[in-house]
Amino acid sequence: MKYNIRGDKITVTGAMKSYIEEKLSKMDKYFEEPGDITANVLVKVKDLDQTIEVTVPTKKFTIRAEESNEDFYAAVDLVINKLERQIRKNKDRLSRKYKNAESLEFNFNYEEEEKEEENTSKIVKRKNISMKPMDEEEAILQIELLNHDFFVFKNIDEECVSVLYLRKDGNYGIINMK
Repeated sequence: MKYNIRGDKITVTGAMKSYIEEKLSKMDKYFEEPGDITANVLVKVKDLDQTIEVTVPTKKFTIRAEESNEDFYAAVDLVINKLERQIRKNKDRLSRKYKNAESLEFNFNYEEEEKEEENTSKIVKRKNISMKPMDEEEAILQIELLNHDFFVFKNIDEECVSVLYLRKDGNYGIINMK
């Protein structure tokens, strides 16, 4: 696995990098071709908390986890445990879903562009996402792997753009835009 480690308001030292790489290398066993995968790690500091955000995009799905702790090394351990738990939890689902789907590409290319302007606009960040068509089951899998409250996707069943969101009761809701 390749690593893209960067810091936000913190300088990532060699010791920090090597610790993150050592811990992330344990996840290689979950991937068929770990050499083709790049893990994006963002280390942030806010007050006394150090936050580690890890995103691992693969060809067919994306996993993401974020953890905060006062101790950097504890935060890294927590985020790795969370990622492994997500993979183990969804292992059966993923293997069923992508078992014979070699010809299908579910590549999500997230291109982030931060826009900072001096005027009084309310938009402070913009993301451009290329959406691949998927069904509602795949969208539920993605929202769980990314650990987000909502997920926007091209719905192949309804032939529209849909927003899948997590309701307060733990179930999901869908908004279709036709």
